[in-house]
Amino acid sequence: MTSSNKPLNQKTLQRLLVKRFGMAVASYLAIFALVSIAHYYGLFAAAGGAVALLLAAATASQLLFFGLFLSGRNQSFRDPSLTEAQVLVALGLTTVLVAMLDQARGSLLVLYPMSMLFGLFQLRVWVFFRCACLAFVCFAGINLYEFQAGLIQDIGLAVLQTCVLALVLAWLNLFAWYMQQMRQRMRKRRFALQAHQETLRGMMRQLEDMVATDELTGLCNRRHFLRMAAQALETLTPMRQHGLALIDLDHFKHINDRYGHAAGDRVLQAFASVASECLRDGDVIARYGGEEFVLLIPDTDADAFRACCERLRVAFSECKPVNVKVSNLSLSVGMTLLSMYDNLDEALHRADQALYQAKRSGRNRSASTWELADA
Repeated sequence: MTSSNKPLNQKTLQRLLVKRFGMAVASYLAIFALVSIAHYYGLFAAAGGAVALLLAAATASQLLFFGLFLSGRNQSFRDPSLTEAQVLVALGLTTVLVAMLDQARGSLLVLYPMSMLFGLFQLRVWVFFRCACLAFVCFAGINLYEFQAGLIQDIGLAVLQTCVLALVLAWLNLFAWYMQQMRQRMRKRRFALQAHQETLRGMMRQLEDMVATDELTGLCNRRHFLRMAAQALETLTPMRQHGLALIDLDHFKHINDRYGHAAGDRVLQAFASVASECLRDGDVIARYGGEEFVLLIPDTDADAFRACCERLRVAFSECKPVNVKVSNLSLSVGMTLLSMYDNLDEALHRADQALYQAKRSGRNRSASTWELADA
């Protein structure tokens, strides 16, 4: 994760946590409504002041959590969602509420699994099991205390309620374990899919490089150059010009006939190496076909373009191909300038005419369309 993306992701996560906390608050409001109904019909064994105190404690706990989320201090905890803390608080409040009830105790036992469901997808399996055990111990402890104090009116009902709660909590633990296993499998599959996607992207990049690159010289091929040149032509403005040149290696057929095609390949590779060293990063050199190359120099003028082509011509005449003793290497260059609204095919034709003039004039030289126009 980059430093620029990290704050953005934290803000997004914080918003999700606040929304999730809002769902918990909505659940508390629904429970408050149930408590009000139970109190209205006199189903509480405790006094109304105790019920009001319980509601005040629940409100205070939620305000505390809301303050942590609002200030962002929840991010300093190991679990920024504070899921376990919220579940424990809910279980504690539920236990106090159940202890205050009399006949309606069995009806509100559903609040225990409801509190556990809040942590079903967030808590680890052993943490979920620990919370479930705590819920069971709390409810069993209430029944045990009332049994010892002689407050239980129906022992069979209390045992049944305890067993039902144990069964529901056990089922929730099994479901939580199953969900965790499913999430782990899905995570592994996602990682495997991402790895396959990265492999496919790498293969696609290799295929694109193979399609766009001349195998012998490592330069761009003709198709890729034409696509790049067309894009560069579209970005031209009235105050800018691009330089376009066709380059032909002189007497290349003689080199192949005298020294062999392997030597000719070394000469082509030598030119590619020289061109890569002489040109800038933004300049484009490509193999146009056979011993002919094409050059595109962005944002240049006639003098700078001529100087670049001359530098390339001189450097090639001084190079020494690997493992080949070929003397008198030279090249001819035909230059033209690309302007806004120019046609690429017509510009290549102009460069080809200038190249023909350079070869007619004795080779090992450069010629330009602006010189031909002056002539």
